[in-house]
Amino acid sequence: MEIMGIILVVLLFVIGMIGTVYPILPGVFAIYAAFFVYGFFITFEKFGFWFWCIQTVILLALLIADYAVGAMGVKKFGGSKASIIGSTIGIIIGPFVFPAFGLILGPFVGAVLGELMIGTKFKQSMLIGWGSLVGLFSSIVVKIILQLIMIIVFILWIWVW
Repeated sequence: MEIMGIILVVLLFVIGMIGTVYPILPGVFAIYAAFFVYGFFITFEKFGFWFWCIQTVILLALLIADYAVGAMGVKKFGGSKASIIGSTIGIIIGPFVFPAFGLILGPFVGAVLGELMIGTKFKQSMLIGWGSLVGLFSSIVVKIILQLIMIIVFILWIWVW
């Protein structure tokens, strides 16, 4: 059972990391779930109050940062709520509409269309679309860093502390 637990934990970590760039996957929730899988298959004894506090704070920071960093990219380039909503819809729908490039085209097109719908000029809408990409890539970097920290804390907690 231990080997099965470790395989599932590693699989959830991989799914979590892939989820940083593919928003359909659960991302940080897969990593958080891996801690419970470890506990159920191996032991919860190594986890204590501080482990759960640290991991939960990182999880909450990730959820807030995911939205905030992306929105900041759009706002920095002059975007409105319409472009933020359009970008968010685009990041979810984009990979299905444009399978190869949807992760990049989706938020860009969504932000541009959101701005065009409220009457923003085309050139400004394109600039805001670019801002959605800057926000997207910044958000991905932040998610990768924070999720790696979650995994490293888990590994250290299990084998070192």
